[in-house]
Amino acid sequence: MFRILGVPLPEKAAVEVLTADVTEIRPLERRVDSVLRIGPPDGSEGFILAIEAQGRRDPDKAISWAYYLSYLKSKYGCPALLLVVCQDKATANWAAGPFRLGPEGWTALSLHPLVLGPVNVPVITDPDRAARNLALATFSAITHGSDQEAPAILETLARALNTADPESIAYYSELLEIGLGNTPARDIWRNLMPRTYFPGRGTLIEQTWQEGEAQGRLQERAESVLRVLEQRKIPVSPEIRERVLTCTYLDTLGQWLDRAVTVSTAEEIFTNGY
Repeated sequence: MFRILGVPLPEKAAVEVLTADVTEIRPLERRVDSVLRIGPPDGSEGFILAIEAQGRRDPDKAISWAYYLSYLKSKYGCPALLLVVCQDKATANWAAGPFRLGPEGWTALSLHPLVLGPVNVPVITDPDRAARNLALATFSAITHGSDQEAPAILETLARALNTADPESIAYYSELLEIGLGNTPARDIWRNLMPRTYFPGRGTLIEQTWQEGEAQGRLQERAESVLRVLEQRKIPVSPEIRERVLTCTYLDTLGQWLDRAVTVSTAEEIFTNGY
């Protein structure tokens, strides 16, 4: 059959039958930096754009990118494109592909990403120009994030975003933080424009939000401990109240809450040295 099709095959080849079920049976972490649906305002079919920042060559990326496009096409039912944003010319040249997947001698799938890099994206340091095109200004900041002009570009974008609507501020500022990766430019950006839009990426505002959420849970549980004691008419001294309210361990507060239901005195919630 392979000879009929003209596909090379070793003369002595071992064949193993594998399961035909291609369903994922375990959760896999596959996260694109950003996914946009782009189309006419009348709601007719457009296309999906997956945006990925790439800081270096990665021989395994083609497989991930092919998966992204196939998954997005299957999920949304419309064509999908991949836009790769790079900070250096060599990586941009590599990311342009094409990436051919399949055995030697036959291309089963060919991947052709769109690529933005320092060669084809202009340096934008004019706030008015940046405000007129936030997307281009953001990609300028990402692709030139390792250049000497990076601080000026970031400052320009920050000023432009200050005049934008809240959703645009949130989206572009954090897309940029993700795109800059672990570079000095990212630290500059964190000081200029901390916002949040992308969950699960460890960005500054997400960390701040998570810390605030954790603090809120601590406060809520501490107040629950005191409320149970008060409802049971058990006196709570100022020292005990302060110790409960300043506790920074959620599990410890949970144990205190459990004990608050049965103790005879407030001091007993601290049994076993907690």
